[in-house]
Amino acid sequence: MLRPISNFESLGDENAFAVLARANQLAAEGRDIINLGIGQPDFKTPDHIVQAAIDALNAGEHGYTPAIGIPKLREAVADDLNRRHGASISPDEVMIMPGGKVTMYMAITMFGQPGAEILYPDPGFPIYRSMIEFTGAKPVPVPLREENGFAFSADELLGLITPATRLIIVNSPSNPTGGVTPKSEIDKLVKGLQAFPDVAIMSDEIYSRMTFDGLEHQSLTSYPELKDRLILLSGWSKTYAMTGWRLGFSVWPKQLYDDVRKLAVNSYSCVNSAAQFAGIAAINGPQEAADAMMVEFDTRRKAVVEALNGLPSVSCVTPKGAFYAFPNISQTGFKAKDLSSRLLEEAGVATIGGPDFGVYGEGYIRLSYANSLDNILKAVERMGEFLSKNG
Repeated sequence: MLRPISNFESLGDENAFAVLARANQLAAEGRDIINLGIGQPDFKTPDHIVQAAIDALNAGEHGYTPAIGIPKLREAVADDLNRRHGASISPDEVMIMPGGKVTMYMAITMFGQPGAEILYPDPGFPIYRSMIEFTGAKPVPVPLREENGFAFSADELLGLITPATRLIIVNSPSNPTGGVTPKSEIDKLVKGLQAFPDVAIMSDEIYSRMTFDGLEHQSLTSYPELKDRLILLSGWSKTYAMTGWRLGFSVWPKQLYDDVRKLAVNSYSCVNSAAQFAGIAAINGPQEAADAMMVEFDTRRKAVVEALNGLPSVSCVTPKGAFYAFPNISQTGFKAKDLSSRLLEEAGVATIGGPDFGVYGEGYIRLSYANSLDNILKAVERMGEFLSKNG
């Protein structure tokens, strides 16, 4: 029997795609399914971005590009980060990636090995832990607690650092909770990290443009004292409804940049050429469509929180970013994954059980409000009917 020689049995999965597949199967069988499981905007990519890709194809942009990305796109990314965050980033520190996960893969691969420890948020994006375990490193969860609005505690995080710690992963705004860590905690973290100069930081800021209630995103790129060890992960997928374009970017310390370039050359060669021209149009072009999406997400956010808090034995703190609600269902009598499964099979509502996002996810389920307001309210109504019958 064929067996891979590496540690493939340790690789985890992203259950949102398994739930999506099951939801699609049920829908194909004629069931009325409302999918609040997948983190994907239900908007079209804005027309001017699509047109930029078409124009690039018509202009003959069909060939390989540099592994690091085309210069104009890297310049646009650096200019945008410097303008929005007061950063000091050179285009030569920017790497264009085929989506956001590649940055996680590369960063965790660089610093993960047997004997090393990597800190990651929990509840958090499941690929963090999956990749850490794949490298043989020890995953160390940093709890995100409901009483803190699912923001990390700098003191708690700093207290988890040991001589074996090689990398810290932070994510704000957060998937799956929608939590936003306030500037005061980030300031405290940055100050505390001065005592650990050999620890790298990967900041997942893919939802950086998605904050509510007047909150400003606090990017770690705005702290010059982190520049020589900060890896930034971001991209276009969420802000511009470009999930299927597979276009992301990262910023790397100069001493790591050529290593990342070599990883790109050895794996995917380069990012889709036409998509890169679309990325330029997204950053440099009109922002009205992206802003309009945020207005609609805010309307849905308020509606879903109000509706969830009206369900029996359910409570939900108000998320401050991204497009997820993370209601507490611990008083319903259900384990989270069991409830999520039954909601899909019996009520036709796709959600994700909290444990799919980590050990601290039990007692919660994730709902994506990247769906129409009508569907969201209908889905929560179905959830209420199910809980009333099975409470």
